[in-house]
Amino acid sequence: MSASHITIAGVNKVFKTDSREVVALKDINLEIPQGQFVCLLGPSGCGKSTLLNAVAGFAPPSSGRIHADGQLVSGPGPERGMVFQEYALFPWMTVEKNIAFGLEIKGLPPARIAAKVDQLLAMLSLGDFKQRFPKDLSGGMRQRVAIARVLALDSPIMLMDEPFGALDALTRRNLQDELLRIWSELKKTIIFVTHSIEEAIYLADRIVVMTYRPGTVKRDILVELPRLRDPASAEFNALKRELGQLVMEEQQRHHNDEIRVAAID
Repeated sequence: MSASHITIAGVNKVFKTDSREVVALKDINLEIPQGQFVCLLGPSGCGKSTLLNAVAGFAPPSSGRIHADGQLVSGPGPERGMVFQEYALFPWMTVEKNIAFGLEIKGLPPARIAAKVDQLLAMLSLGDFKQRFPKDLSGGMRQRVAIARVLALDSPIMLMDEPFGALDALTRRNLQDELLRIWSELKKTIIFVTHSIEEAIYLADRIVVMTYRPGTVKRDILVELPRLRDPASAEFNALKRELGQLVMEEQQRHHNDEIRVAAID
């Protein structure tokens, strides 16, 4: 076994329908060390979420292997926490109860649960909302609760599928900064799916650019800009132009493929 926190070795994913097979992922190989923040970047249809779901254990690869925290991934596990774009909160539970849910399932003593929940409420500035229900919260506050619920389980790996994609620009930037603060404090290993080039540069230690279907690794780029990063800086924008070119090449392949399919039909 590699010493990497996450090892993705020769992963392929094929979806079968009655009429054809669709190759979603082809020969993905990645080594992600402990504590690294990795963004998966690429156009729609490149397999970013498919790869993340494979690491989460929700959709096993057709071939190849994934190890996470030293264990072969064969299904969901407590060492991997998942944050979705859709928040996935229980609407009938308060903020406090949503965060506590996983800890109660684990059977922790009530005093320990209460202490952990209070810690996370403070960490994510949710203390004034602990008795509110999800319907009473903004999108940004709901996503804070979703992140707190994953953090409550102390998973060393966080998997995040476009968690800020539905938020307005200001809320998105605030939550990006909150996530970076939490990551710096807790030293989690993060795989973060995004289609936003600027978001990837702002957050990541490393950006993995994926090709349009079949999804493969087009480029694997270390981001060496100092934190906190300034999106107006020349260095930031030089990398943004480089990544923009890579993504646009794949977007054009997607467009050409759609034209070809339409012509066949």
